[in-house]
Amino acid sequence: MNRFNDPVFEILQRSKFRAKFRLDVNDIAYIDKIGFDRIEGHAKDFIVKRIAPAKPDNDGKQTPFKGHPVFKAQHATATCCRGCLRKWHRIPEGRALTDDETQMAVRYIMGWIKDKYYEKIN
Repeated sequence: MNRFNDPVFEILQRSKFRAKFRLDVNDIAYIDKIGFDRIEGHAKDFIVKRIAPAKPDNDGKQTPFKGHPVFKAQHATATCCRGCLRKWHRIPEGRALTDDETQMAVRYIMGWIKDKYYEKIN
């Protein structure tokens, strides 16, 4: 499913690396427990603190591969580091993300999470 009808999202879904990420039963249970609004708050917080600065700490290694549904979504949507944002979304490195770019990252993350969540429960 492509919630955005967005060519970048389509290409990301065809990437072998990006397509391997899935929500597991623990992720589904966590989403059920705290809800999409809190997950979205986490996504925004992670982007603002870990990705948005002009020179993020530990860039390229700041997003774990597991432990939170947002982390999986960040890797699946190439919003995990500044290098991936540059390569896939053409957002330059070396400057802070704009509010629009931050919102775009959160929108991609939440779109992916909701798509995978509904695929899993249906």
